[in-house]
Amino acid sequence: MSDNGDHGFEPEITAFMCIYCADMAADTAGALHIQYPANVKVVKMPCTGKTDIQYILNAFEHGADGVYVVGCPIGNCHHVRGNERARVRVKAVKELLDQIGIGGQRLEMYFVSGGMGQSFANTAQEMTERIRELGPSPLRESKQRLGT
Repeated sequence: MSDNGDHGFEPEITAFMCIYCADMAADTAGALHIQYPANVKVVKMPCTGKTDIQYILNAFEHGADGVYVVGCPIGNCHHVRGNERARVRVKAVKELLDQIGIGGQRLEMYFVSGGMGQSFANTAQEMTERIRELGPSPLRESKQRLGT
């Protein structure tokens, strides 16, 4: 049985983000004292185009209840089309997660520019709320049943 927000479930979320726009947006949020959930573990990437499918799957395997990728706006990638490559990978992993029973809705991709501190914070809040509604990852529940 999935635990929802009514029982104090605090999801573990991993965010893969580029060191350009997404990291600058996070810095902007901090400079403006815009808070976002502390349950988000940030993994900085040289570009979201370097976010390999295996990295996303490993995040789930290592306990993430949800994962999201934050890249530069489409058409504004510092590595030309890295964010477009990431978007294709995220779509493929969402389909895979649906097929294996974890659920594609546990993965999302967002696009922000450096000055979008509020939008960056909103993505963290949106994912936290979404994953709270979904409850713990089926992988986490399986590991707990197996005692690992």
